[in-house]
Amino acid sequence: MAKSHVKRMVLDILKPHIPNALEFAQRLAQVGEDYHVSLTVLEIDEATQTIQIDVTGNSIHFEALQLAINEMGGSLHSIDVVEVSSQPTQNTQDQS
Repeated sequence: MAKSHVKRMVLDILKPHIPNALEFAQRLAQVGEDYHVSLTVLEIDEATQTIQIDVTGNSIHFEALQLAINEMGGSLHSIDVVEVSSQPTQNTQDQS
């Protein structure tokens, strides 16, 4: 059985103006040791911003990202892109 790892996610998020985009992206990058976060503001209204977050890393933990988004007052609207790769587990390699 191969083990899969999420390598990239693009998320559509609604967030309040505070924290600002820089602080929001920095916090999400801190969720993982090797996360790279790109944030694009798509729309702004009086109280909120609609943003798109592109996160890359060796093994992205979605639940941890979602928790950080919620802690900053954000709301996940959709997962727009997911890239996953698989690696054979040790047992799979031994069976070949």
